[in-house]
Amino acid sequence: MLVIESWVINDGGTVPVSSEVVLETLRARVDRSELETWLSSSSGRSLGFVTNTVRAMVMLLEAEGDAGEHAVKPGAVGSSKGFVLSNGQHDEYPDEDTVPIGEAFRLVEHIVSTGSWPADACWVVDR
Repeated sequence: MLVIESWVINDGGTVPVSSEVVLETLRARVDRSELETWLSSSSGRSLGFVTNTVRAMVMLLEAEGDAGEHAVKPGAVGSSKGFVLSNGQHDEYPDEDTVPIGEAFRLVEHIVSTGSWPADACWVVDR
């Protein structure tokens, strides 16, 4: 029997978000200056999205306490500021450890849809 993994945005809601609406939800949150979004899956995994509206860090964690893995842009030069976490912390990340926001949206949509990174995505394991 095939079990489909479902994802819920960690904002107190309990309704699963589908791959068809996750981008609309993320864009609306970014428009409200909610630049950090976490989703939890029915299998206990977490998917993190933190943006400065130009670039984003996308993280996939297997369980609480897992260092996980994150999307990268190999060869990107420089760093970007403006990643504001929900606790008010302002972060700066090397551009190599983030991806353009359009790519981040694509990655999140694919992970919510299939449970894994797209075949053409670049990511590193931090475990």
